[in-house]
Amino acid sequence: MLAASQLRVGTVFMNGNDPMIVQRMLGNKSGRGSMVYRLRIKNIVSGQTMDVGFDSSEKFQEADLELHKVKLSYLDGDNYVFMDEETYEQFEISKEDLGDNANYIKDGDEFIVELTFYNGKPVGVSLPILVEREITYCEPGIRGDTSGKASKPATLDTGYEVQVPLFCEMGTRILLDTRDGSFSERAKS
Repeated sequence: MLAASQLRVGTVFMNGNDPMIVQRMLGNKSGRGSMVYRLRIKNIVSGQTMDVGFDSSEKFQEADLELHKVKLSYLDGDNYVFMDEETYEQFEISKEDLGDNANYIKDGDEFIVELTFYNGKPVGVSLPILVEREITYCEPGIRGDTSGKASKPATLDTGYEVQVPLFCEMGTRILLDTRDGSFSERAKS
């Protein structure tokens, strides 16, 4: 059983009799009761997308899935083509089906991902927790503006925009947490 707090982008679960995949984390909200997780989910069978809120006490059945370790081979328009390193079999998945995970993948990446299959069809990708990306554009940091956790927007080599600390500059390689899209640290390379 999966708790609502364990749902992440790319997680597949059963909601009633329908298999659903989490495409985007829309945030969470706590009030007097328990935490409410807001998600954008997609029905794998019908293709219908919806925004929902799940109470942290809700439990879900895990879907019967098949996983393959693959590497991104190339991009074909809005489709990502992955290749199994052992069998050399190729699998195509659309950018829409990848959801937020498309923000962390780019042509030429060397890292291995897990491609999730439901009834023989690729439906999603599980990325490593930390992914290295390069900053292609950001404003220069203002000297002396270090009160608290100051940050600025930066555009990555995938076109995705994230908040980074003021010391980051164009060309800096950073590690991003793929669970929430946040800056983790500067890359050590």
